[in-house]
Amino acid sequence: MTDEGAVYGAADDRAARVLAVLGERGGTLAVAESLTGGLVAAELTAVPGASRTFRGSVTAYATDLKRDVLGVDGDLLAGRGAVDPEVARQMAAGVRRLLGAGWGVATTGVAGPDPQDGRPVGTVYVAVVGPAGAGKVSALRLNGDRTEIRKESVRRVLALLLSELSGNGRAQDTEQNGGN
Repeated sequence: MTDEGAVYGAADDRAARVLAVLGERGGTLAVAESLTGGLVAAELTAVPGASRTFRGSVTAYATDLKRDVLGVDGDLLAGRGAVDPEVARQMAAGVRRLLGAGWGVATTGVAGPDPQDGRPVGTVYVAVVGPAGAGKVSALRLNGDRTEIRKESVRRVLALLLSELSGNGRAQDTEQNGGN
């Protein structure tokens, strides 16, 4: 295994599979990230040939960027905070529209060390919005330290996208426990 493979591990395999499926279908992907801070984009761009399907990403760490750049409803952000399933869905829809992609994915949540918006550490929402405009959101309750929560969030959003691409999407807002 190369050094790069040691760094990216299982998530890199998911990234490669996502890009392969999108490539076969002529699809494109855009990413909106908050708690993962660019890690999803890094996983995707680590795959050779990613530029054929990956359009780009927006790391909207600040709440006002979620509103002003990605188009997340300001009243929603004011009322519920940035760690919310509908915020995740609107981020994915916004980045898809902003970057002209067929598919958009998003991550938002609390990696720690402190709670945010009344949500405990490990609360994460990952979302996928496809060409039909409908979206899927997965609610995660992750264990581990900040690094583990962020890495697992990357794995989970890629897994959710793979599931949607294969037509095996499950019910919206599924709760999952886990770490690595």
